Amino acid sequence: MRFSPTFAAVLGAATLAGCARDPFIVKRSLCPAVSVAQYAGDITRFDPANRRDAGALSLSATITNLRGACVQGSPEVATRVGFDVVAQRRDARAAAQITLPVFVAVARGGEIVVTKQVVPVTLTFAAGVARALAHGSAATAIQRSAIALPADINRLVTRERKPGEIDAATDPLAEPKVRDAVRQASFEVLVGFELTPDELAYNATK
Repeated sequence: MRFSPTFAAVLGAATLAGCARDPFIVKRSLCPAVSVAQYAGDITRFDPANRRDAGALSLSATITNLRGACVQGSPEVATRVGFDVVAQRRDARAAAQITLPVFVAVARGGEIVVTKQVVPVTLTFAAGVARALAHGSAATAIQRSAIALPADINRLVTRERKPGEIDAATDPLAEPKVRDAVRQASFEVLVGFELTPDELAYNATK
């Protein structure tokens, strides 16, 4: 499965950002970024299943309002993820409940899935109503030791840079060893529908 972040965004998951008061000081957050996985933020179902035209569209749903709350405890960094699922159905005559599977995964370095859980989200449609909204949530935890940078790399990343110094404006990530170390210590929480191969292929090509 391909994920939405580019390599640069994955490094951004470590939150290497200039301090608001002093652009020459870099601070690194241990909290992972939270985002929707590429091609997995929507699900579309057809009836009959072998058709792909608008007339056969049975249900469509989207993950929205994604949010994460991070607690930097010891020895783990915990993230509570919340999201909404908005859905629309074609046949609204009868009341119905539809459960959709949503995964919450922790990815390392933008490509390695460390943990994954599937959360069932149930949409309740009233009779005569075509739209429904449901809420979902999950908790993840990452070992603090896995997020910590080696001491020598951390010094390069967080070293105070003074105006006028030759390398004051040099991005520490320009060094391959620093970039690789930050990538290995960068984590992201990815959320998406648990899609079948056909559903994933449809999302990738629509």
